[in-house]
Amino acid sequence: MSKFDEHLENLKTYTPKKLRTLRNSLNNRIEAFKEHGEDGAAKLSASHRLYGLEIHDCEALLKQVRKQLKELP
Repeated sequence: MSKFDEHLENLKTYTPKKLRTLRNSLNNRIEAFKEHGEDGAAKLSASHRLYGLEIHDCEALLKQVRKQLKELP
């Protein structure tokens, strides 16, 4: 199972704080990809939650995180 699939599967169990943190991390990562390109963006350690995600994965995951945040009471 890929990191992307793991995040999608676990989104419903994330607390609102964890969702907001993930949203911020995704926004920062997408911005880094846009500024420096796929090869120029900082390399993440294997333990980082976004390790192994490409820009299209980050954008798709961000969309799902935003949707989940809107559904919160």
